[in-house]
Formats: sequence, C-alpha cells, structure tokens
Amino acid sequence: MANQHYFYAVGRRKTAVAQVRLFPNGNGTVIVNGKPLSDILPRPLHQHAVMNPFVATETMGKYNVTIKASGGGLTGWADAICMGVARALVVSNEGFRLPLRRHGLLTRDARAKERKKYGLKRARKAPQYTKR
Repeated sequence: MANQHYFYAVGRRKTAVAQVRLFPNGNGTVIVNGKPLSDILPRPLHQHAVMNPFVATETMGKYNVTIKASGGGLTGWADAICMGVARALVVSNEGFRLPLRRHGLLTRDARAKERKKYGLKRARKAPQYTKR
C-alpha cells in the first residue's frame, strides 16, 4: 500500500488513541497494529463498534483500513477506532457528516477516570467514619 492516496484521522477515547488511514477502492480489510481486526479485538461487540461508521454511511467493503492504536484497553481502542474511522470518512466525503452525526459517531466521549484525592481511598470513597 505504499505511495497510495489515503484519508487520515485520529480518534480518542479515555486514554486510547487510534491513528486511522482509510484507503479507497479497497475490499474491506481492517488491519490494527499489523494484525487483522479479529485477532486484536475478538469480542463481536468491539468489532461491531469498529464497523459502525461503515454501516451508517453504507460503505461496507469499499475501503481498506490500517490503524495504529495505543494506550488504554480494548474497549477504549474499539471506540477510538470507531471515531477515527468516522472522522476519516468525513475527510473522504463531506456528505457523510450528517449520517455519522445522526448516529452519534463524531462526538468525542469525554468521560475518563477521575483522579484520586488525598485523604480518600479512591476518587470519592472516604475512609469509614468512627465516632469514638
């Protein structure tokens, strides 16, 4: 795939980052960190999340995708890849923005782990109160 034209975008979720390259005129293969999607994300729920943008835009099997994912865990990767693919589809064709927006695939999920505060056991759990 060297010297081929592609559409690039970055997707993020929690601490996961996915750098997505979308190659047009493909056959629908998805490669994550040099391995097939099913090897990296074995859960069907995660695979479905990755394919959501293609379902929303009715472009299943028209693009080859290579992804470099880092940070976080598998669920974060799946959602980051989903967002990266959706953004790359918008770069390839501005007409895809509306259906992707309707499916909520272009909105960044800003939820992340809350930091631990001093004097507490976790972010909000306080030590047990004793009166005497």
